Amino acid sequence: MTHDKMKEDQLAKQDLDHLWHAMHKYNPDAPPMIAAHGQGAWFTDTEGNEYMDGVSGLWCLNLGHGQTEITEAAKKQMDTLAYFPLTFSHQPAIELATKLSELLGGGYRTFFSNGGSDANETAFKIARQYHKQTGNPDKYKFISRYRAYHGTTMGAMSATAQAQRRVKYDPGVPGFMHVPPPYAYRSTFENPEKDDEMAANFLEQIIIWEGEDTVAGFIMEPYISGGGVIKPQSDHYLKRVREICDKYNVLLIIDEVVSGLGRTGQLFGYMHADGVQPDMVTMAKGLTSGYLPLGATSIKNEIYEAFKNDSGDHHFRHVSTYGGHPAACAVALKNIEILERENIVGRVARLEQKILTQLKELEYNPYVGEVRDIGFLYGIELVRDKTTKEPVSDAYLGSILGACKERGLILGKNGDTVPQLANVLIIAPPLTSTEDDLQFLVDTVKEVLNSSQY
Repeated sequence: MTHDKMKEDQLAKQDLDHLWHAMHKYNPDAPPMIAAHGQGAWFTDTEGNEYMDGVSGLWCLNLGHGQTEITEAAKKQMDTLAYFPLTFSHQPAIELATKLSELLGGGYRTFFSNGGSDANETAFKIARQYHKQTGNPDKYKFISRYRAYHGTTMGAMSATAQAQRRVKYDPGVPGFMHVPPPYAYRSTFENPEKDDEMAANFLEQIIIWEGEDTVAGFIMEPYISGGGVIKPQSDHYLKRVREICDKYNVLLIIDEVVSGLGRTGQLFGYMHADGVQPDMVTMAKGLTSGYLPLGATSIKNEIYEAFKNDSGDHHFRHVSTYGGHPAACAVALKNIEILERENIVGRVARLEQKILTQLKELEYNPYVGEVRDIGFLYGIELVRDKTTKEPVSDAYLGSILGACKERGLILGKNGDTVPQLANVLIIAPPLTSTEDDLQFLVDTVKEVLNSSQY
């Protein structure tokens, strides 16, 4: 046995003995895949196998591996100022908050945290305090959409309307409720042509039924990501939601943790709907391309006005030890610089149309019910029967993922979300993937699905 093989076996044993993996069912006979190094959209495991990462880690590795400009920015900042809390201030946080306001169209102030869950928790606390300080003390409820994911902490989990994510963790935080998303393929309202309109109208009805004086905010992803890449039929849905929130003084919180920073072919997903301006925007993941943890909650200045009072408890009594870490902010600034300099957003829009849209051809496959797409974000819903839309089994979906892995492609799925509907392949490659990378992805998925038998 070689020294490298001995080391690899030792690592695998230590992994099984000491490391608790996210989202994995216990299986002592399944050795983990251990990544060794990465470059671009690809990584190599300790056995020397190469894989294209077709889901960008956890939707976050937007600029791929090996961005030395980013790692050098982190080192330079750590050499200069390794840590400083934002109970005071430091230059990278100031510059990043200023840049985010510019990217969002101006007029925003940002509170930094550690990741997406934290960013959404921050938004909920700000919203409740804002309403109490503007004469609406009973506004404490939040509405989100079924199938959506908003995080793992208790408030964010309560907003997450995925039943399997909450098993054995409920009850959640009081005051959270859910409405159907626009999902024409499996329309809640049995009227696919008007699904967007009816989903928006249902939101308004819930606000009325709950009492408009009790609803503080509505949180939504522009495009539901981990719940199955669910998207409205048109941008009018989001415009209608904005109108409803304005009508009832409900804050519109847009969760851009997955869709933000170029993933959809716009800088932020909500920007596909012209004229819509959120009250709050939460982000993480692509903000640093996963190189360091960072979350951000950007709030319109009009909301911050309610906190401009130096008496009593009007200040925001919330703190994050590592939120806005100097190195993480420096990484985010360099990440954004690269996005802008290399026109990554335009590249995503162009290459989706040139290459990834070939995946739409799979709708002719007997096991593909629908292919949903926006930029570098695709969901392929697999069904056993196109007429009844019966979902495929977990075993079949697992065989598809396994066959892709055997060919060197890692894909995702909407696992642990909705009972009996974990049937969506999720594709979200790094935004810097080469044309050859993307064609390899398309060809592999088509080959696997077109050669599969149920």
